[in-house]
Amino acid sequence: MAKKQDKRADRVRRLFDAINDSHRQNWETVNQEGHDFYLDNQISEQDVDTLREQGMPTFTVNRIIPVVEMLNYYATNNTPRWQAVGVEASDSDVAAVFSDVADYIWNNSEGQTLYSNVINDAITKSIGYLQVAIDPNADNGMGEVILQQPDPFDVYIDPKSRDPLFRDASHVIIRKVLPKAQLVQMYPEFRSKIQKSSSRHATDYDYSDKPLNSADFQYKEITTGYDSEGASSELVEYFEVYEKENKKFCNVFYQKIPSEEELAQVKKQVDTQIAEMTAEMEVQLQELQNELQQGVQSGEILPDRMELELQKRVKENEAQLALASQQLMAQAQKEMSVIENRVITAEEYKVLKEDKEFAPMIVDHVFFYKSQIKLLKVAGNITLSEDILPVENYPLVPFMYKWTGTPFSMSAVAPLVGKQQEINKAHQLMIHNASLGSSLRWMYQEGSIDTAYWEKFATAPGALLPVNQGFESPKEVMPAQLSGAFYQIVQNGKADMEYLAGIYGTSMGSPDKDVETYRGLLALDEYGTRRVKQWLKSSIEPSLKQLGEIVKDFSQGVYKAHKVMRIVQPNNIEKMKEVEINVPIYNDYGDAIGKWNDYSTAKFDVRIVAGSTLPVNRWAYLAELKELLKLGIVDDIAVLAETDIRNKEKIVQRKSLYSQLQSQLEQLQEQVKDREGTIETLSRQLVQAGIKEKVTQGEKQVAKAVMDRQLSEGRSADRTKAESDLQRQMLKQNSLISNGVPNE
Repeated sequence: MAKKQDKRADRVRRLFDAINDSHRQNWETVNQEGHDFYLDNQISEQDVDTLREQGMPTFTVNRIIPVVEMLNYYATNNTPRWQAVGVEASDSDVAAVFSDVADYIWNNSEGQTLYSNVINDAITKSIGYLQVAIDPNADNGMGEVILQQPDPFDVYIDPKSRDPLFRDASHVIIRKVLPKAQLVQMYPEFRSKIQKSSSRHATDYDYSDKPLNSADFQYKEITTGYDSEGASSELVEYFEVYEKENKKFCNVFYQKIPSEEELAQVKKQVDTQIAEMTAEMEVQLQELQNELQQGVQSGEILPDRMELELQKRVKENEAQLALASQQLMAQAQKEMSVIENRVITAEEYKVLKEDKEFAPMIVDHVFFYKSQIKLLKVAGNITLSEDILPVENYPLVPFMYKWTGTPFSMSAVAPLVGKQQEINKAHQLMIHNASLGSSLRWMYQEGSIDTAYWEKFATAPGALLPVNQGFESPKEVMPAQLSGAFYQIVQNGKADMEYLAGIYGTSMGSPDKDVETYRGLLALDEYGTRRVKQWLKSSIEPSLKQLGEIVKDFSQGVYKAHKVMRIVQPNNIEKMKEVEINVPIYNDYGDAIGKWNDYSTAKFDVRIVAGSTLPVNRWAYLAELKELLKLGIVDDIAVLAETDIRNKEKIVQRKSLYSQLQSQLEQLQEQVKDREGTIETLSRQLVQAGIKEKVTQGEKQVAKAVMDRQLSEGRSADRTKAESDLQRQMLKQNSLISNGVPNE
């Protein structure tokens, strides 16, 4: 019985054969040559043999490597940054989390290393790729979004694509030739299928005409695979086929009908509110009755009028309560019956339309078509899997050096190949000419000399070289003087390569004169990197934006559960940052009623931060930071973070600790000053109080002294007066006696 043919695998094989045409092969040949030249593999095996036959040197002077390294440095010196903007106000907070999620995926995938390699591919091979994928086994089976870097020569794009990001391509294929053992290790769930697979031809294509050397030993030259036991493993073609399909979807608008339990709960709440209103009305009715009763007693109101007013108020209360009950119930039902919408497939809508419970809730619907990416994995002649990815665009983002309007882009190295060959040839001729000049050559008549003797001793100092009699002496043959044009060719070739690449000597660390001022550095930087910046703005940043959007779609499709992400901060200056998404919110009964930072359902747009990838002159930037430091706009830690000083993390930690201690010391000093001020104030108050006390005591003493003095003086005056009176009296008596007046 004949083996059943796998139609999907066969279709993939035919599709690949159609794409891998002469145009694709010529493009790879050209760019493979450029990549060979970058790896210093610049001379073909045939050219090597020819040069050796002519006694010419086979070395090369690689002027391409520094150009490539400088372009790569300028393009990758700064880490790209993304930001997100919420479509709705409620999504703004969650949108802000995307930057952290993107940083987490970037760091988790060693994004900066991948990015540098991709840019290097763009420069040397004309295009590089970053692939967004899902690792379903990571995080204990919860899954992780990861970044990968496929080889550009393994990627085959729909040749009719005219979009620089290949968004209009009908298909994208990644083809690799791998040992079955490696493929089983990658996809253990497909072990049986992989072992049964076979390829029509499991060989890789190598479009390089250069000989194999240590600098160019790539996987394409590996023709044998081995398993974990060391046994040979059969090679098999492995395909990842991405295809874009437009599928019909339906945006369904529906109004949820409350359940009996929900209605009962609402009625209970309404009854509680009505009971409160009834109690309030009964109090008001009693107050009205008391008021009317007083009127009846005073004769101002008739008893019949009182009864009529009371009956009227009762009816009004009943009407108000009935209306309030209806309004509260209607409002509650309205809040519970909010119109919502869901995007489902057209087939799912048909099923829901037939559902007796859901169909009455449908208010409206709109059909539309949406792109989906289908991923087909094929090993040889067997299909491994077919999946629908949670993205609308291909998860394979191209980074081109020069877009040509087709998938066949141009590298930065391709225009330099001719100049590099020119420089190599000039150097080879100059070295060869110098070698000829340093080793003598002789022209002689046959039989005139012993050639073996001359070859041995002709260059020995002081050697005596015999010549047979009857023959002319041999004559030295000097090489023609090499033209100075060769030296000019080398210099001009170097300048031409810098000009073609847009990287000048000033940008490569060799300015014509020293420039010490910040303005001078900035001017050189602006002039030397102008074309690089244009390349980054026009080509690289759009690709990074596309990468951010795909990362968003993948991450929202994978990160649906509660997740804590730990992110290393830039420059390793700050501690690791933790970000939580999809945090469950529970009610009082322990039921999940929602999510905080609901990342999986948030709607937001992703943008690349403009200029985040643009090159910055480091020393000029540091000079600018120093000026800002002097103005107090930035602190010394911010300046230190941008330097390359060793152990800067420990220095920052010490400075942070010192700053904390300094701050604490300053606080303590302020407290001491406050306390010293308080003590000083108290001291002054005490001194003043002491002085006042002393003054008071002095005043008391003075007053006492004055009083004593007054008393003393009063007593003395009384004594004196008494004595004076007594003396006058005695004198009077004496006078009377003298005059013969008798004493009474």
